[in-house]
Amino acid sequence: MPVALSANVNAVAELRNRRNLPWPSVVALSRIALSAGAAGITVHPRPDERHIKLSDVPEIAEMISAEFPDREFNVEGNPDARFIELVERVRPDQVTLVPDDIRQATSDHGWDIEQHQGFLTDIIARIKSGGMRVSVFVDPTPETAHQARAVGADRIEIYTGPYGGALEPDSQRRELDCVVATGRAAVEAGIGVNAGHDLTLDNLPPLVAALPNLLEVSIGHCLTADALLYGMDGSVRRYLEACGHQVDTSTTL
Repeated sequence: MPVALSANVNAVAELRNRRNLPWPSVVALSRIALSAGAAGITVHPRPDERHIKLSDVPEIAEMISAEFPDREFNVEGNPDARFIELVERVRPDQVTLVPDDIRQATSDHGWDIEQHQGFLTDIIARIKSGGMRVSVFVDPTPETAHQARAVGADRIEIYTGPYGGALEPDSQRRELDCVVATGRAAVEAGIGVNAGHDLTLDNLPPLVAALPNLLEVSIGHCLTADALLYGMDGSVRRYLEACGHQVDTSTTL
């Protein structure tokens, strides 16, 4: 079954924020991605708003609701008080909990679920009571699937940074094995599987082929970089093809 593609527009927002100007528009580029066939949009509002701003989130949510009611909105971030207030106000389809902080350039590790078990259990129950699906960002280690299930998560998002950053074939194979083992453990735990970080047109197809229970990938940096070559619509179509969808990549919207 083809894997759903959620287009992460953080890099679009980061480019916009280099100037005190309203372009490129994250809403407009999100619209193009959805028109090209993306299953949803992902944003990660951080406290310093260095890319996605808090004001972007309701604007994107409104556009999706009005123009693409069959698509999903995924808001990810560290569940501090401001983040929880935001998602409870916007009510995205999915909330992905990520244990990052202000000092990180990007997300680079998953939750230590055992250490934060009580906190995660309470936060997940609160978010789910609002009708939102919850995914927990985890390292590619099999035990995290069972731990995530125990704290009430609906899905895990496997951190694929080590796989994406492995450039030597042997290293890449080892890292892929870790991701696949974690995905298979999710089947045993009865929990859904998402994946994301440093996925490309080259390394995405082997992951999709090796993990048949993979539901969704969230891709931003590489999808945006490829949009410089192919346009956002052309880039999305190529990633959809890499996810197993039958698409026409010979034309653009």
